[in-house]
Order: sequence, then structure tokens, then C-alpha cells
Amino acid sequence: MRVKEILTKYIPERAVDPAFDLIVQNNVYLKIVNERVTRHGDYRRLADGSHQITVNASLNKYRFLITLIHEIAHLLAFEHYGKIIKPHGLEWKRTFRRLMLPFINPQIFPASLLPAIAHHFKNPKASSDTDAHLSLLLKQFDPANDKNYIFELPFGSTFRLYNGKLFRKGNKKIKRYECVEIKTGRVYLFNPNAEVEIIH
Repeated sequence: MRVKEILTKYIPERAVDPAFDLIVQNNVYLKIVNERVTRHGDYRRLADGSHQITVNASLNKYRFLITLIHEIAHLLAFEHYGKIIKPHGLEWKRTFRRLMLPFINPQIFPASLLPAIAHHFKNPKASSDTDAHLSLLLKQFDPANDKNYIFELPFGSTFRLYNGKLFRKGNKKIKRYECVEIKTGRVYLFNPNAEVEIIH
């Protein structure tokens, strides 16, 4: 199946042609994979000089598009500025913002998302998940599941992560919640919009 046909399954229709052009222009091998809970996508330069971008198949079409452009921005930032730049530093932010601008319009994103997306791209984060407001808006387009967000859980409640580890919710520290791993007693910080399974 051709790349353009594949893209029509994963991103908004009006985004297919410009996204396909970026893939072709930059010699990208796009690999769509089963969900990895620790990341939405990644970029690597292959030994033959071509570029591989991997994106999770489970993402909704808006998050998939943002992730795809995020990874192409890594490629272009490294090509233009060199390998010594920080992966999510100023050079990457500028590149990501420039690449995303043509996509930030009501023919591609629903009106309910546009203000949050425009705000996010004033200073894009390393992951759309770290922008709690945008992440929550994007998640409304995900298939329904039985998970809860950390911020919804009562103080002191127990929850389970995707890897089976159990935690107890603690206090909020600035933007994130302190949660204690029950088995070890170690304290971890969780984003408020992290999805978990509540136990009690």
C-alpha cells in the first residue's frame, strides 16, 4: 500500500497531501507500530543515510499528525543545525512551529482544538502530553477506556500503572502529583493527565 493511502487512515484528510510531501522531500521511511506506552513516536537516522520515523498506530488522527510533524522536526533540526543541539531545544521548537503552522487551520483540526493548539505552538513542549490542557482536549478523540486521570483521583487512593506497579496518590507539587510506589515506598511525580487504573 502506498504511503499516501496509509496516511489517509491515520491523519485528517486535508493533512494528507502536505504531510506526504514532507515525507517524500525528506526521504522518510514511515513505520507505524503497535502502541508503546512510553512514547508516541521517535526519529532515527539509519546507516544508509535515510530517516526512519516511527509512530504509534493507536493514536487518534490529531495526535498522530502532531506526533508525525514532531518527529520530522527532529530530522530537519538535526540536518540544519547539526547533531550537537538539544533534542527539544530552541532549534527544534522553531522548526516544529514552522512545520506545524500550515496545519493549524479549521480544515484540519476541529474548532474546539484550535485555540489550545495555537497556544501550545507558541512554545512547543517535548511532548503534547506535558501540555495538560492540550492533552486533555486531544484525549476526547480517543476511543473510550476504563482509565482515570490522576487529577480525578481522591487524595490517598491507590492506582495501577500499565506495567502493574501500584501507587498511592499524594499532594500536588506545583504542576505534578507526588505518588508513592506501594512496594518500595519511593516517591514519583506524575502529570495530572496521566491515565491510570484506580484500585480503591
